[in-house]
Amino acid sequence: MQIGVVFPQTELGADAGAVRAYGQGVEELGFRHVMVFDHVVGADPAIHQGWQGPYDVRTTFHEPMVLFGYLAALTSLELVTSIIILPQRQTVLAAKQAAEVDLLTGGRFRMGVGLGWNQVEYEALGQDFATRGKRVEEQVELMRRLWTEPSVTFEGGFDRVTGAGLAPLPIQRPIPVWFGAQSPAAYRRAGRLADGWFPQWSPGPKLDEARSMVEEAAAQAGRDPATLGMEGRAPWRGDAEELDDLARRWRESGATHLAIDTMRAGLGSVDAHLGALETVAGTLGLRKG
Repeated sequence: MQIGVVFPQTELGADAGAVRAYGQGVEELGFRHVMVFDHVVGADPAIHQGWQGPYDVRTTFHEPMVLFGYLAALTSLELVTSIIILPQRQTVLAAKQAAEVDLLTGGRFRMGVGLGWNQVEYEALGQDFATRGKRVEEQVELMRRLWTEPSVTFEGGFDRVTGAGLAPLPIQRPIPVWFGAQSPAAYRRAGRLADGWFPQWSPGPKLDEARSMVEEAAAQAGRDPATLGMEGRAPWRGDAEELDDLARRWRESGATHLAIDTMRAGLGSVDAHLGALETVAGTLGLRKG
Protein backbone atom coordinates (compact mmCIF):
# COMPACT_ATOMS: atom_id res chain seq x y z
CA MET A 1 0.00 0.00 0.00
CA GLN A 2 1.54 3.28 -1.15
CA ILE A 3 1.28 6.00 1.49
CA GLY A 4 1.03 9.70 0.68
CA VAL A 5 -0.42 12.88 2.14
CA VAL A 6 -3.27 15.32 1.61
CA PHE A 7 -1.91 18.77 0.81
CA PRO A 8 -3.46 21.08 3.45
CA GLN A 9 -4.93 23.45 0.86
CA THR A 10 -6.96 25.58 3.21
CA GLU A 11 -4.31 25.95 5.93
CA LEU A 12 -0.96 26.83 4.32
CA GLY A 13 -2.16 30.11 2.83
CA ALA A 14 -0.61 31.80 -0.19
CA ASP A 15 3.07 31.50 0.82
CA ALA A 16 5.08 29.83 -1.96
CA GLY A 17 7.84 29.11 0.54
CA ALA A 18 5.43 27.10 2.68
CA VAL A 19 4.38 25.08 -0.36
CA ARG A 20 8.02 24.33 -1.16
CA ALA A 21 8.85 23.40 2.43
CA TYR A 22 5.82 21.14 2.67
CA GLY A 23 6.46 19.28 -0.59
CA GLN A 24 10.14 18.73 0.07
CA GLY A 25 9.45 17.89 3.72
CA VAL A 26 6.95 15.11 3.04
CA GLU A 27 9.23 13.58 0.42
CA GLU A 28 12.12 13.60 2.89
CA LEU A 29 9.90 11.82 5.43
CA GLY A 30 9.31 8.96 3.00
CA PHE A 31 5.80 9.66 1.74
CA ARG A 32 5.24 8.69 -1.89
CA HIS A 33 2.57 11.06 -3.20
CA VAL A 34 0.72 14.28 -2.48
CA MET A 35 -3.02 14.63 -3.04
CA VAL A 36 -4.60 18.01 -3.82
CA PHE A 37 -8.23 19.18 -3.67
CA ASP A 38 -9.75 21.53 -6.25
CA HIS A 39 -11.96 24.61 -6.12
CA VAL A 40 -11.58 27.48 -8.60
CA VAL A 41 -13.76 30.03 -6.82
CA GLY A 42 -15.60 30.21 -3.52
CA ALA A 43 -19.08 31.52 -2.82
CA ASP A 44 -19.60 34.74 -0.85
CA PRO A 45 -21.98 34.00 2.08
CA ALA A 46 -22.97 37.69 2.13
CA ILE A 47 -24.49 37.21 -1.31
CA HIS A 48 -25.60 33.58 -1.04
CA GLN A 49 -27.75 33.79 2.07
CA GLY A 50 -27.83 30.63 4.16
CA TRP A 51 -24.67 29.25 2.54
CA GLN A 52 -23.91 25.79 3.98
CA GLY A 53 -20.88 24.73 1.93
CA PRO A 54 -17.69 23.67 3.73
CA TYR A 55 -15.69 26.35 1.86
CA ASP A 56 -16.42 29.93 0.88
CA VAL A 57 -14.85 32.97 -0.79
CA ARG A 58 -12.29 33.32 2.02
CA THR A 59 -10.99 29.74 1.79
CA THR A 60 -7.55 29.38 0.18
CA PHE A 61 -7.22 26.98 -2.76
CA HIS A 62 -4.21 26.74 -5.06
CA GLU A 63 -5.03 25.74 -8.65
CA PRO A 64 -3.90 22.09 -8.82
CA MET A 65 -2.31 21.98 -12.27
CA VAL A 66 -0.31 25.17 -11.74
CA LEU A 67 0.67 23.98 -8.26
CA PHE A 68 1.85 20.68 -9.73
CA GLY A 69 4.08 22.46 -12.22
CA TYR A 70 5.78 24.08 -9.23
CA LEU A 71 6.02 20.87 -7.18
CA ALA A 72 7.31 18.90 -10.17
CA ALA A 73 10.45 21.04 -10.15
CA LEU A 74 10.94 20.61 -6.40
CA THR A 75 10.16 16.97 -5.63
CA SER A 76 9.96 13.46 -7.09
CA LEU A 77 6.56 12.78 -5.52
CA GLU A 78 3.64 11.35 -7.46
CA LEU A 79 1.12 14.18 -7.84
CA VAL A 80 -2.57 13.35 -7.50
CA THR A 81 -5.74 15.38 -7.95
CA SER A 82 -8.48 14.23 -5.61
CA ILE A 83 -10.40 15.49 -7.25
CA ILE A 84 -10.39 17.86 -10.22
CA ILE A 85 -14.00 18.94 -10.77
CA LEU A 86 -13.79 17.98 -14.40
CA PRO A 87 -17.26 18.90 -15.79
CA GLN A 88 -16.78 22.56 -14.90
CA ARG A 89 -13.56 22.67 -16.95
CA GLN A 90 -12.91 22.68 -20.70
CA THR A 91 -12.15 19.07 -21.64
CA VAL A 92 -9.36 19.64 -24.15
CA LEU A 93 -7.63 22.23 -21.97
CA ALA A 94 -7.80 19.89 -18.96
CA ALA A 95 -6.29 17.11 -21.09
CA LYS A 96 -3.48 19.46 -22.22
CA GLN A 97 -2.72 20.53 -18.64
CA ALA A 98 -2.70 16.92 -17.46
CA ALA A 99 -0.34 15.91 -20.27
CA GLU A 100 2.04 18.72 -19.31
CA VAL A 101 2.04 17.74 -15.64
CA ASP A 102 2.70 14.14 -16.63
CA LEU A 103 5.69 15.23 -18.69
CA LEU A 104 7.09 17.52 -16.01
CA THR A 105 6.85 14.78 -13.37
CA GLY A 106 8.31 12.06 -15.55
CA GLY A 107 5.05 10.12 -15.56
CA ARG A 108 4.26 10.54 -11.86
CA PHE A 109 0.75 11.94 -12.23
CA ARG A 110 -2.62 10.46 -11.34
CA MET A 111 -5.71 12.41 -12.38
CA GLY A 112 -8.59 12.02 -9.95
CA VAL A 113 -11.83 13.48 -11.29
CA GLY A 114 -15.30 14.05 -9.90
CA LEU A 115 -18.51 16.00 -10.23
CA GLY A 116 -18.34 18.52 -7.39
CA TRP A 117 -21.23 20.00 -5.44
CA ASN A 118 -20.94 23.78 -5.79
CA GLN A 119 -23.48 25.23 -8.22
CA VAL A 120 -22.05 28.73 -7.68
CA GLU A 121 -18.72 27.54 -9.04
CA TYR A 122 -20.33 25.89 -12.08
CA GLU A 123 -22.15 29.11 -12.91
CA ALA A 124 -18.95 31.15 -12.63
CA LEU A 125 -17.20 28.78 -15.03
CA GLY A 126 -20.07 28.76 -17.52
CA GLN A 127 -20.99 25.09 -17.22
CA ASP A 128 -24.24 23.21 -16.60
CA PHE A 129 -24.49 21.70 -13.12
CA ALA A 130 -27.41 19.43 -14.08
CA THR A 131 -25.56 17.49 -16.81
CA ARG A 132 -22.26 17.01 -15.00
CA GLY A 133 -22.61 13.24 -14.59
CA LYS A 134 -23.18 12.61 -18.28
CA ARG A 135 -20.50 15.09 -19.24
CA VAL A 136 -17.73 13.57 -17.12
CA GLU A 137 -18.12 10.20 -18.86
CA GLU A 138 -17.72 11.79 -22.27
CA GLN A 139 -14.80 13.90 -21.05
CA VAL A 140 -12.83 10.87 -19.85
CA GLU A 141 -13.36 9.13 -23.18
CA LEU A 142 -12.14 12.18 -25.09
CA MET A 143 -9.16 12.83 -22.83
CA ARG A 144 -7.93 9.25 -23.18
CA ARG A 145 -8.03 9.60 -26.94
CA LEU A 146 -6.20 12.93 -26.80
CA TRP A 147 -3.48 11.36 -24.63
CA THR A 148 -2.90 8.43 -27.00
CA GLU A 149 -3.67 9.61 -30.56
CA PRO A 150 -1.76 12.33 -32.44
CA SER A 151 -4.90 13.45 -34.29
CA VAL A 152 -8.43 13.10 -32.91
CA THR A 153 -11.84 13.56 -34.51
CA PHE A 154 -14.63 13.33 -31.95
CA GLU A 155 -18.32 14.24 -31.94
CA GLY A 156 -20.04 14.03 -28.57
CA GLY A 157 -22.95 15.54 -26.75
CA PHE A 158 -20.77 18.21 -25.17
CA ASP A 159 -17.47 18.39 -27.08
CA ARG A 160 -16.45 18.34 -30.72
CA VAL A 161 -12.90 17.94 -32.01
CA THR A 162 -12.07 17.81 -35.71
CA GLY A 163 -8.63 16.59 -36.71
CA ALA A 164 -6.74 18.06 -33.74
CA GLY A 165 -4.29 16.73 -31.17
CA LEU A 166 -1.96 17.46 -28.30
CA ALA A 167 1.78 17.86 -28.71
CA PRO A 168 3.70 16.68 -26.89
CA LEU A 169 1.75 13.65 -25.75
CA PRO A 170 2.14 12.57 -22.11
CA ILE A 171 4.55 9.90 -20.93
CA GLN A 172 1.73 7.74 -19.59
CA ARG A 173 -0.58 6.80 -22.44
CA PRO A 174 -3.18 7.16 -21.17
CA ILE A 175 -2.75 8.96 -17.86
CA PRO A 176 -4.46 7.02 -15.03
CA VAL A 177 -7.90 8.44 -14.29
CA TRP A 178 -9.39 7.81 -10.85
CA PHE A 179 -12.91 8.73 -9.79
CA GLY A 180 -14.25 10.21 -6.60
CA ALA A 181 -17.32 8.22 -5.60
CA GLN A 182 -19.95 8.56 -2.89
CA SER A 183 -23.22 7.40 -4.47
CA PRO A 184 -24.44 4.26 -6.26
CA ALA A 185 -24.31 6.03 -9.63
CA ALA A 186 -20.74 7.15 -8.96
CA TYR A 187 -19.71 3.64 -7.84
CA ARG A 188 -21.07 2.16 -11.07
CA ARG A 189 -19.34 4.86 -13.10
CA ALA A 190 -16.03 4.14 -11.39
CA GLY A 191 -16.37 0.43 -12.02
CA ARG A 192 -17.09 0.96 -15.72
CA LEU A 193 -14.56 3.67 -16.49
CA ALA A 194 -11.95 4.34 -13.80
CA ASP A 195 -8.44 3.07 -13.24
CA GLY A 196 -9.06 3.50 -9.51
CA TRP A 197 -11.37 5.26 -7.09
CA PHE A 198 -11.45 7.33 -3.91
CA PRO A 199 -14.11 6.03 -1.48
CA GLN A 200 -15.67 8.43 1.02
CA TRP A 201 -16.20 5.81 3.74
CA SER A 202 -13.76 4.35 6.25
CA PRO A 203 -13.29 0.56 6.37
CA GLY A 204 -16.49 -1.12 7.46
CA PRO A 205 -19.89 -2.22 6.10
CA LYS A 206 -20.52 0.94 4.04
CA LEU A 207 -17.13 0.65 2.34
CA ASP A 208 -17.74 -3.03 1.67
CA GLU A 209 -21.10 -2.21 0.09
CA ALA A 210 -19.59 0.53 -2.09
CA ARG A 211 -16.70 -1.66 -3.17
CA SER A 212 -19.11 -4.45 -4.15
CA MET A 213 -20.96 -2.03 -6.44
CA VAL A 214 -17.71 -0.85 -8.02
CA GLU A 215 -16.50 -4.39 -8.62
CA GLU A 216 -19.86 -5.59 -9.95
CA ALA A 217 -19.97 -2.70 -12.45
CA ALA A 218 -16.39 -3.45 -13.53
CA ALA A 219 -17.20 -7.11 -14.13
CA GLN A 220 -20.35 -6.24 -16.08
CA ALA A 221 -18.23 -3.97 -18.29
CA GLY A 222 -15.85 -6.84 -19.02
CA ARG A 223 -13.09 -5.47 -16.80
CA ASP A 224 -11.07 -7.26 -14.11
CA PRO A 225 -12.06 -5.67 -10.77
CA ALA A 226 -8.67 -6.65 -9.33
CA THR A 227 -6.96 -4.12 -11.61
CA LEU A 228 -8.76 -1.14 -10.04
CA GLY A 229 -6.86 0.86 -7.44
CA MET A 230 -8.50 2.17 -4.28
CA GLU A 231 -7.15 5.04 -2.15
CA GLY A 232 -8.29 5.49 1.42
CA ARG A 233 -7.83 8.51 3.63
CA ALA A 234 -6.65 8.54 7.23
CA PRO A 235 -7.19 11.72 9.27
CA TRP A 236 -4.57 12.72 11.84
CA ARG A 237 -6.09 13.65 15.19
CA GLY A 238 -3.02 13.40 17.38
CA ASP A 239 -3.20 9.68 18.20
CA ALA A 240 -0.51 7.65 16.43
CA GLU A 241 -1.87 4.28 17.54
CA GLU A 242 -5.35 5.15 16.27
CA LEU A 243 -3.97 6.15 12.88
CA ASP A 244 -1.82 3.01 12.70
CA ASP A 245 -4.91 0.90 13.35
CA LEU A 246 -6.86 2.72 10.64
CA ALA A 247 -4.01 2.23 8.15
CA ARG A 248 -4.04 -1.50 8.97
CA ARG A 249 -7.79 -1.68 8.36
CA TRP A 250 -7.41 0.09 5.01
CA ARG A 251 -4.72 -2.40 4.01
CA GLU A 252 -6.96 -5.32 5.00
CA SER A 253 -9.80 -3.77 2.99
CA GLY A 254 -7.69 -3.95 -0.15
CA ALA A 255 -6.55 -0.33 -0.46
CA THR A 256 -3.66 0.11 -2.88
CA HIS A 257 -3.00 3.67 -1.66
CA LEU A 258 -3.55 5.67 1.51
CA ALA A 259 -3.38 9.44 2.07
CA ILE A 260 -2.69 10.89 5.52
CA ASP A 261 -4.84 13.98 6.11
CA THR A 262 -3.58 16.54 8.65
CA MET A 263 -6.21 19.16 7.80
CA ARG A 264 -8.67 20.24 10.49
CA ALA A 265 -6.33 18.99 13.21
CA GLY A 266 -5.55 22.43 14.68
CA LEU A 267 -2.10 22.65 13.07
CA GLY A 268 -1.27 26.28 12.48
CA SER A 269 1.89 26.18 10.35
CA VAL A 270 3.78 24.13 7.80
CA ASP A 271 6.17 23.06 10.56
CA ALA A 272 3.25 21.79 12.63
CA HIS A 273 1.91 19.75 9.71
CA LEU A 274 5.35 18.30 9.01
CA GLY A 275 5.83 17.55 12.71
CA ALA A 276 2.63 15.53 12.77
CA LEU A 277 3.63 13.74 9.57
CA GLU A 278 7.04 12.91 11.05
CA THR A 279 5.24 11.12 13.89
CA VAL A 280 3.05 9.30 11.34
CA ALA A 281 6.06 8.30 9.25
CA GLY A 282 7.73 6.82 12.29
CA THR A 283 4.59 4.97 13.34
CA LEU A 284 4.02 3.50 9.89
CA GLY A 285 7.68 2.66 9.38
CA LEU A 286 8.29 4.82 6.34
CA ARG A 287 11.85 5.10 5.10
CA LYS A 288 13.16 8.64 4.84
CA GLY A 289 14.36 9.78 1.41
